Amino acid sequence: MLDLAAICLVRSGSVEGLPDLGILAVLPVLWVTASRLSGPAILSISFFGPLLTGLPWLLNGGSTPDRIAAAVLLPFITLAVAIALRVTRQQLTGRLTTQLHAGCERERLLNDEVSGLIDALAAKDDVLSTVSHEFRTPLTSIIGNLDLALSDSEHLSAQALRRLEVAQRNAERLLALVSDLLMSANSAVHVHPLRTDLASLVEASLGSAHAHAQASQVTLSMEVPAPLWAHVDPLRISQALDNLISNAIKYSPNGGNVRVSASTEGDRVLLHVEDDGLGMTATDAERVFTRFFRSPAVRDGSIPGAGLGLSITKAIVERHGGSISCNTLLGSGSTFTLELPAKGTAPAYSQPAFP
Repeated sequence: MLDLAAICLVRSGSVEGLPDLGILAVLPVLWVTASRLSGPAILSISFFGPLLTGLPWLLNGGSTPDRIAAAVLLPFITLAVAIALRVTRQQLTGRLTTQLHAGCERERLLNDEVSGLIDALAAKDDVLSTVSHEFRTPLTSIIGNLDLALSDSEHLSAQALRRLEVAQRNAERLLALVSDLLMSANSAVHVHPLRTDLASLVEASLGSAHAHAQASQVTLSMEVPAPLWAHVDPLRISQALDNLISNAIKYSPNGGNVRVSASTEGDRVLLHVEDDGLGMTATDAERVFTRFFRSPAVRDGSIPGAGLGLSITKAIVERHGGSISCNTLLGSGSTFTLELPAKGTAPAYSQPAFP
């Protein structure tokens, strides 16, 4: 309003022949339109303010037709400017409000979906844990009774003996799968490291895998110096070796070779499990340690498995402060390398194994 008063004084004292300075009224009109005044107040000021600034100018200089036209035309110009700005402002405000609501809705939906995903994952782990635990007890009983029946094999026919052996192998395989599922669902790995001879662990794992390798016509070999000391949990590292050797045999063609070797790098011990098997693509190798992942070639080949062994092996090795890597080429086999501490102390407690 003070700006309009100033423009009124400037117009009334203007020199004859100079352009009318009333157009300056557009500036305070812009300011008023951008304010928080109500719509009627803004429109009233935008019209009557410039109109009043022209009255002294009109009275002092004479009411010629040109001056009357200029005095009357100016308030309509400023009113049109105010209306245009107000409409534009309302449109922009509406769009921004719509976009804000849409953004809030997307955020709400995203939060709901993430919460649902977390709940689903938790429910899945609960189901895995419960089912695995419930399966474990009857499977243990089945295997125990099969062992008792096989121990009395002299009273069994050859056919009955073979059928019992098949049942025993499949029950043991199912128990191993249940154990893996239970460990995966618990999401924790407990390790108790101590000074351990890795050579003896490798030898024991190869001995346990001998029957499996013989049935698959796969040759097992080891090049590990004895003793080879490391600071590890012997039970857990044996489990990791069993997983790697079992996979190497399972994915090797008849007549293939599985080799376990070792090397040292500073205060680290490296164990290498190498096979002549199917190998993997680079894309599959990046996901091979993910829970439940199985490559398309493995699925198409109907090779049994749940895709848990390598994820559990990775959790075991990392809990020791080590690492595991895979070097593979499709059709040319794979080499899995465990890097473990030769010395040192790792805390004997659990941590999440499957983030």
